[in-house]
Amino acid sequence: MPRKYEVVYIFDAALEDAAITDTLTRVHTLLGTGDVAVEHWGKRQLAYPIGRRETGHYTIAHFEAEAATLPEYERALKLDEGVVRYLITLHEHEVGAPPMTEEEIAAGRGRASDDDDDED
Repeated sequence: MPRKYEVVYIFDAALEDAAITDTLTRVHTLLGTGDVAVEHWGKRQLAYPIGRRETGHYTIAHFEAEAATLPEYERALKLDEGVVRYLITLHEHEVGAPPMTEEEIAAGRGRASDDDDDED
């Protein structure tokens, strides 16, 4: 069953846009899915230096893939010298924690009121 993933790439800032696009096309074909949403954030300063690099080209991608395809995909990213860092995460929800059911909300309220009684 395919799952939704989000990946953040940091490319070497010295690379041209065409080289970044070529790399993304090559590695995304390894996923076996043609539907990959890509956002280019552009060149930004890194939070901390990585080697001698202080800036990088940030790119975010969302895709659905089988878990079995990820090892070869990650191997290709590790071998590419233009990729400074990458992070792949499950993308189950847009923002924040998963939605809670009414029972979970009620149970949380009950625990909060129990905790208030302990403070006395």
